[in-house]
Amino acid sequence: MRVRRPWRRALKHVTFTVGFAITALLLLTAVLSLGYTPRDPLEMSMEERLQGPSEAHPLGTDQFGRDLLSRIMVGAVTAILVGVIAVGIGVGLGALLGMLSGYFGGWLDEVFMRLMDAVQGFPAILSALLIAAVFKPGLAITMVAIGVSFLPIFARLTRAAFLELRDREFVLAARALGAGDAAVIGRHILPNTLAPLIVQASISFPVAILAEAALSYLGLGTQPPNPSWGLMLREAQAFLGMSPWFAVFPGTAIAVTVLGLNLLGDGLRDLLDPKMMS
Repeated sequence: MRVRRPWRRALKHVTFTVGFAITALLLLTAVLSLGYTPRDPLEMSMEERLQGPSEAHPLGTDQFGRDLLSRIMVGAVTAILVGVIAVGIGVGLGALLGMLSGYFGGWLDEVFMRLMDAVQGFPAILSALLIAAVFKPGLAITMVAIGVSFLPIFARLTRAAFLELRDREFVLAARALGAGDAAVIGRHILPNTLAPLIVQASISFPVAILAEAALSYLGLGTQPPNPSWGLMLREAQAFLGMSPWFAVFPGTAIAVTVLGLNLLGDGLRDLLDPKMMS
């Protein structure tokens, strides 16, 4: 029987292909903005403020005459940075807690799960508000708050996988051959939990971007003058009647990015589903 190559299966999956294309465009924009933008995203010009799309400014300008295209390009870096670090915190700490809880059980399981219940009672925005009351609001606080809010999801997902696998035949065989706990976890159980963790991470990525945009809109995320899509929407709110483009373009960037990442996550879920491997 001929085995289809994974990349060929992926290309035939329309949802994955569209999501991957949009995500690749986001990454390309972010990488390009690190070395090139049409204009300095922080350069102000009061003579050019609140202009619509033109040859000089393809997406128009904001209330300070700053080029919107340049700021949206740099804002892509902020979105990716928040997604990577926030999801990384959730995956790293959440998977560790879930792994210890699911494998060893007992009082350790009870303590960790009650801790996750407590964390889940504080949404990302509320966590950011609480942390901002102690520390200065900023991008770092936003990433930590969003990452902490992801802990229960990844902890419970990892715990469920470990509870299912720790008494399977291949794990018992490894123990019978003298494998210690570290070897059993690292070589036999953890690799079999990666697929659901990857899918959940891809689904959590757009959630992190939306949360950062919401927190920036509330003034708790990225601080002026640094570009952020959520912050740009907040600044555009007072000028909707004068320049609707000021809000349309960053809003579109958020919508397209979240759509692409959601499609990518749905595609990965289908492609990594064992029932669809045949």
